[in-house]
Amino acid sequence: MTERRPRKDATRNRAAAFAAADTLFAHCRSPESVTMADIAAAAGVGKATLFRAFGDRTGLIRALYEARLEPVRNAVEEGPPPLGPATPPLLRVPALLDAVLCFKLDNRHLALALEQTGAASPYQAEHYERWHALLRDLLEQIPSVGTGSADFTAHVLLAATRADLVAHLAGDRAVPREELREQLADFTATVLGTRRAGGTPG
Repeated sequence: MTERRPRKDATRNRAAAFAAADTLFAHCRSPESVTMADIAAAAGVGKATLFRAFGDRTGLIRALYEARLEPVRNAVEEGPPPLGPATPPLLRVPALLDAVLCFKLDNRHLALALEQTGAASPYQAEHYERWHALLRDLLEQIPSVGTGSADFTAHVLLAATRADLVAHLAGDRAVPREELREQLADFTATVLGTRRAGGTPG
């Protein structure tokens, strides 16, 4: 049976909704203030159209987040080093964390909105479980971490890239982007035991 392709107007409405939500989240004072009605009005579509396409506000935020994350996910799943699967774990772990941090810096309010969608726990969100499982599996291959603490260590490293922390540091405290990246790299090197005596990652 041939898979049905989305109608052109549905595809157009989806793109308009994503563009509108991107703009609204990027310029809002608080992600919680952005409503489905706001997005529908900015996209030039009916609110009912959004509910039919995404189910609810959380569904729209998740769909937009996954769409924006797709290039990073593709690089991780099938790309070249340092993100791709052929990269040694000691190099891939810091590269993955840097990619997560940069994504959240570039999509700060969207990432914060996703963490505030009202789920029972952000640690049960699909995107979080995916990153955690990948990091845990890589950490298990690093002797200085080992299988016994890989699960906990993956949680600790991901905690440094939480959207609320990134928003606080980059927004409230105005820490420059490159400084945040350097601090995360230093922290990761400390956890992995790759810091050299001079203070730089090995």
